[in-house]
Amino acid sequence: MDIKELSIHNQDTIKKALQVLDKTGLGVIFIQDVDGKLVGLLTDGDIRRALIGDAQLNSPVELAMNRNFTSLPVETENKVILDNLTSKVKIIPLTDANGILVDYASINRLRRISVASPVLNGNELLYITDCVKTNWISSQGKYVRAFENSFEKYHGGRKSLAVSNGTVALHLALDALGITKGDEVLVADFTFAASVNAIIYTGATPVLVDIEKDTWNIDVKKIEQYITPNTRAIMPVHIYGHPCNMDAIVEIAKRHNLLIIEDCAEALGSLYAGKPVGTYCDAATYSFFGNKTITTGEGGMVVFKDERVAERAAVLRDHGMEKNRRYWHTEVGYNYRLTNLQAAVGVGQFERLDEFVVAKRVNADTYSKAFADVPYFQLPIERDDSFNSFWMYTLLVNESAPFTRDDLIHHLNLKGIETRPVFFPIHQMPPYVNFGKPEELTVSKWVSAHGLSLPSSVNLTTTELMYICQTINSFVADFKAVV
Repeated sequence: MDIKELSIHNQDTIKKALQVLDKTGLGVIFIQDVDGKLVGLLTDGDIRRALIGDAQLNSPVELAMNRNFTSLPVETENKVILDNLTSKVKIIPLTDANGILVDYASINRLRRISVASPVLNGNELLYITDCVKTNWISSQGKYVRAFENSFEKYHGGRKSLAVSNGTVALHLALDALGITKGDEVLVADFTFAASVNAIIYTGATPVLVDIEKDTWNIDVKKIEQYITPNTRAIMPVHIYGHPCNMDAIVEIAKRHNLLIIEDCAEALGSLYAGKPVGTYCDAATYSFFGNKTITTGEGGMVVFKDERVAERAAVLRDHGMEKNRRYWHTEVGYNYRLTNLQAAVGVGQFERLDEFVVAKRVNADTYSKAFADVPYFQLPIERDDSFNSFWMYTLLVNESAPFTRDDLIHHLNLKGIETRPVFFPIHQMPPYVNFGKPEELTVSKWVSAHGLSLPSSVNLTTTELMYICQTINSFVADFKAVV
């Protein structure tokens, strides 16, 4: 619903306010002055109290409106918005720097169009209810096994272990494969920090490699120049859903006797040469954070090529305790288990994986067609050997553009469209400055400065997609007219 439909002016009548409240059903309307600035909120209760007093139906709403309300700048982070939403403050208007109403947040929606939101209207509640009714809510239970079995089947029978999040999935994979202090692991400079953190957890050293200009994945042509006698593994990260060049990576790994750990956190549903990502390696990991293609809230999965390594990982996942000898610990392990409740959500989500991937690709196709003639954008690609699940539709604003990436993000925010800047290069952040040479990581730096992700939820409506595309194209057209 457009914010204009939820707003009236302070000189409009209480009768009109009642009509708007009845039509919208939100329970609150926003009151603006003649300049469009937000000056009050109005609910049914406010009107009731006013009418009990001296107000009439034809009285101006400013006599009834609540002037003591909570509002926040539209740029406010979601976490801060959530902190301000309470049992008393259920709706928060979001305004621009001039106090003009732009959007609103509630417990049910933080933005008019969010960059990513889960869809949980399948069997998730049914399966969670089953967990509660049967008391199987911890890490034991049929849904953990069912979730793991779904991934095993999807990956051609490879042993799969459900874990508590995607970061520990990476750590568990590395540890189970024997990556340790003194080892080096090659990884892209352009990724979420979890990829690198997991390497550091083992005591090994991450070695940062620049990325390709079109896929934004690790540049396979540069990998071999970083291989040393200490190199033990390569960690390809399938960024935003586009598969890495796995043929080249596998060939390099074989020639140098290296392990491969695929970080598939953003690429469930993606294919390389007709096979799922995660099947070209010694171990693959997935994340089920709330913004991923399927979610368990928090959660992860590790898929292993070697069953013996998987067995060791299962022991490490459960405190290093022997399976057949309770409370006997053979190694220093971790509590990396996933609960049956979370797995129940995962099973319901996995049942709809194909549907979700189709929706992601529809989003991507709509965006790419809408922006095909915009000379200022570099759009995401799909190579002939790949099937891109387009977890997050991400584009770059070229240097030739008469506006910056941040200009576009700000404009879309003012229009109720949430976006995200892309990752910072790993080598630029304080904990990782010793793991890469800035002069060799120029592409990741450029992509980071120019990239943004557009709304990519699987439940985006055609109307919302068209609104986003039209808003962006109108923004670009305004600059063209000036130029």
